[in-house]
Amino acid sequence: MSVDEKFLADLPKVELHLHIEGTLEPEMVFELARRHNVTLPWPDVGALKKAYDFENLQSFLDLYYRGADVLRDEQDFFDLTWAYLERCKAQNVVHTEIFFDPQTHTDRGIPFENVIHGITRALEKAGQELGITSGLILCFLRHLSEEAAFETLKQAEPYRDSILGIGLDSSEQGHPPEKFARVFAEARSQGYKIVAHAGEEGPPEYIWQAIELLDVDRIDHGVRAAEDPRLMAFLERKGMPLTVCPNSNIRLRVFDTMEDHNLKDLLAAGLKVTLNSDDPAYFGGYMLENFAAVQTALALSREEWLAITYNSIDASFATPERKAELLDMVESMAG
Repeated sequence: MSVDEKFLADLPKVELHLHIEGTLEPEMVFELARRHNVTLPWPDVGALKKAYDFENLQSFLDLYYRGADVLRDEQDFFDLTWAYLERCKAQNVVHTEIFFDPQTHTDRGIPFENVIHGITRALEKAGQELGITSGLILCFLRHLSEEAAFETLKQAEPYRDSILGIGLDSSEQGHPPEKFARVFAEARSQGYKIVAHAGEEGPPEYIWQAIELLDVDRIDHGVRAAEDPRLMAFLERKGMPLTVCPNSNIRLRVFDTMEDHNLKDLLAAGLKVTLNSDDPAYFGGYMLENFAAVQTALALSREEWLAITYNSIDASFATPERKAELLDMVESMAG
């Protein structure tokens, strides 16, 4: 059976790589700026959208952190998260595991509790009203120090029951995973799941470090693993999930075009590839837009799409009971 728009729309989706701050749409930037009397460097929404022409990861991050300055109180974080979850409902995203970057906010003087209370309130509401299950993953900013990461881990202690895992994001070049080996060992000892961005702009060696030094459960991105045959074989043998973000990879010039993307090759090599939207407000769309762009460029088969979906369920940190429910959703559709 062919893969058409209806198949992609109807497919139950599991998102494992989503930065909640990266769902801050231009219209909401201006809405929150008015709410808090924040002066923005862009005159209007159109000018801000024109700024979304990124040369690399760092050029995106510079704008990303500037936009996040409008997030101030608990209601802002609730509104941001709820807007994302409503999009999830519209696109049949049935489970999502969300990254948040507390240091982006606490370094501006925003209390940690404002951030987590707003996000978790929206996640709880989505579970009750939209049927979307979720998890929350706290990420350390890798351009900051190990000491700052330890301090953030300490700030998270009162909210341990609300945080599923610990991750590592921000500027990859020059900030290898080994920089944070000790704080991740502490996070693991506290019972957190562990993930880390590696092999997006950084070399395959960063993926090795994330596995060997951070003891990750998943690799976020990981597309540069293809440059190391030994690593590819290891990832396949271990069933290590990769949370691949196609539109992001194109917008940040990891690949020149979607036709150049290696997602299909990674799948063919037996790797546990999942597909995600990363920072959808900045990179041209949420889950369905990523699915559609991949299908247009790479023409995946129905079986490949189902494999990606099964991979995402298996790689998720959902409970065994929820994983069984998700599998039933997909299998009923797959026929």
